[in-house]
Amino acid sequence: MEPAQTDTSAPLAEALDEVRRSAQSLLADLGDRPRALRIRAGDVVVEMEWTEQQHARAGSAATEPAVATVAPTPPGEAPTGIDICAPTVGTFYRAPEPDAAPFVSEGDQVRRGQQVGIVEAMKLMIPVEAEADGRVVAVHAADCTPVEYGERLITIDPTAA
Repeated sequence: MEPAQTDTSAPLAEALDEVRRSAQSLLADLGDRPRALRIRAGDVVVEMEWTEQQHARAGSAATEPAVATVAPTPPGEAPTGIDICAPTVGTFYRAPEPDAAPFVSEGDQVRRGQQVGIVEAMKLMIPVEAEADGRVVAVHAADCTPVEYGERLITIDPTAA
């Protein structure tokens, strides 16, 4: 006789559907609707994207997203720790100037508030700072690359402080 298995997918699907509905409700109150939305909570990411046609009729009842993807991060894909994410859309720089050494590299110890990078947005240089003491376990974004708001740049292991 096989042991009984509990189905946890139904409550998760209901919770994610509620997140999607809540996001749509919040977006309905905006004057200008974005073309895409990504919500991340821990290992779960909910992404919604509207087509041009749906975007044009934002005031109508047919505002369901064209794509609603729920993508949990596969185990072992991302290093464990605290992710430092891009504060805005822009270009990520690992060093203060082109020929300088990077602010941090994998294996470096960092302190909370220490600058670990820069995101340039519309000629503004926005410092990216460590959110905790720890050791840099991964640098996810290459130097001089475009990044999106909320994109993972660096992961810090706070247990290695």
